[in-house]
Amino acid sequence: MRAHRITFAALVVAAGLSLTACQNGDDGAAASDPSSGSSASAASSSGGGSGSGGSDQDSGKGSAGTDSGGNTAAPADSDSGSGSGSGDKGTAAKCTTDGLKITAQDGFIDGDPDGSVVVGLTNSSGADCVVSGFAGVDLKTNAGTISATRKGEPGDPYILKNGKEVDFYVSYPLNESGGSGVRITGLVVTPPNETKSVTLDWPGQGSLPVTDGSGSPVLVGPIGSAGQGG
Repeated sequence: MRAHRITFAALVVAAGLSLTACQNGDDGAAASDPSSGSSASAASSSGGGSGSGGSDQDSGKGSAGTDSGGNTAAPADSDSGSGSGSGDKGTAAKCTTDGLKITAQDGFIDGDPDGSVVVGLTNSSGADCVVSGFAGVDLKTNAGTISATRKGEPGDPYILKNGKEVDFYVSYPLNESGGSGVRITGLVVTPPNETKSVTLDWPGQGSLPVTDGSGSPVLVGPIGSAGQGG
């Protein structure tokens, strides 16, 4: 009887140890299995990466937009280059009427046999331009239009830098007859190789002498001739 009790007790203890071992095994397997935690971590990383990538792309687009908007500097650099006055006549366009500010002032000096007017051409185009030869000059009078006659030899083509001025002279006979003469009402200037003219107020003496054609004509010098004499 005692032997049976010992055997039964041993079986109970063995069964208890077996159950405890099974439970510990299940707990260890569950603890060692990271599948559920890794999936959440992976999903979280994927979501964070996607958001970061979107931010980078947005940032990239913003940077590109800034560069695109900064293109205003490129024309500014280009305009600066074309107006830098490199001295290469082949790269500068001809001066045009619309790109020139044209002025006229009295150039008469006491003692000169003839009157003179200095016409200035100032480059206002924003870039260097080339000018050469003679401008067309007409005097508007109460007796009709008088065209100036060219005098002198034109020089080489001249690069007129942006903002700079080049001058030429117009000479005309003084009215010393004591009479009213031919009244001058305006000065018409056409830049070289242009067809568009500009009409200016006449800054010189108010009239020309009435002649039979034997007197001094109205003369125009080449570009750059002002101050060089007639």
